[in-house]
Amino acid sequence: MADVATRVGVSAITVSRAFKAPDKVTPDLKARIEAVANELGFVPNRAASALASARSMNVAVLIPSLTNAVFVDTVASINAVLRPRDYQILIGVSDYSAEEEERLLRAYLQYMPDGVLMTGLDHTAETWALLKRWKVPTVHMMELSTAADINCVGFSQEAAGQALTDHLLARGCRRIAYVGAQMDPRTLARCQGYRRALTRAGLYDPGRELLVPTPSSIGLGGELLERLLAQVPDVDAAFFCNDDLAQGALYRCARLGIAVPDRIAVAGFNDLPASAWTVPTLTTINTPRRIIGREAAAMLLALIDGDAPQRTAIDVGFTLMARESA
Repeated sequence: MADVATRVGVSAITVSRAFKAPDKVTPDLKARIEAVANELGFVPNRAASALASARSMNVAVLIPSLTNAVFVDTVASINAVLRPRDYQILIGVSDYSAEEEERLLRAYLQYMPDGVLMTGLDHTAETWALLKRWKVPTVHMMELSTAADINCVGFSQEAAGQALTDHLLARGCRRIAYVGAQMDPRTLARCQGYRRALTRAGLYDPGRELLVPTPSSIGLGGELLERLLAQVPDVDAAFFCNDDLAQGALYRCARLGIAVPDRIAVAGFNDLPASAWTVPTLTTINTPRRIIGREAAAMLLALIDGDAPQRTAIDVGFTLMARESA
């Protein structure tokens, strides 16, 4: 840093400020400092900076999957909010395992993150204990809690499941099945919404549920459609817990000559990009994952800055996308 400062003709403090608080130096000076730093191969030492400022400028982001577009979109929005504040994200993928999530949290706490963003509320007891012990600012995403000491941004998965089932009922469907994979807490919450809607209508039949622990995929959706029709041949609608499963079901219906929605209505969840272009287009629930990422990151920054959020729980809602398939 001293070498850069000498070459530019400024103090080392000014060089430090150009990297840590660029808005406090003129654009021309910042450009000169960066040019010299690049020429000399200077890279700011974040470890030293963390010791001096008591901030690591890192945020741990724990998600279940990097192959699920829902979480990819969420992370992209998180990064868009944190990057202007010069924060780096440490991404941990738990593969839907609460135990692996706990291991990742332990590993990332060693890097003294300034904050943590976590998916859902279904954590191990030790994970909750670690968060409480370390007192690191934390925001939970995708789900909502009524606890005053839990900061969260999401929507009611159960209410969304009920809304989609109510839509199928309104369309005249009476023998509605629920098809779930992965069996994560959000899949199960959607199933609870499905059960609540059908129970209220006096039409709930547990024999019309098909739940498997296999990771969700388009290929699995086709397989599960055939299993469902073999299990309950009279089914007139299928609510798939994810769009990839529902898309696979649509492709299998086309291959088998099964008319959608005349023979069987098909619905999904999450409104993935391709769902608006399938044949027929897929009825689904649009989940605002980009908004969740943005709001969760903004809430976390406020917590890091020592500001108490106006609301500890932000409900971003959901949107029913009624299309051709149901």
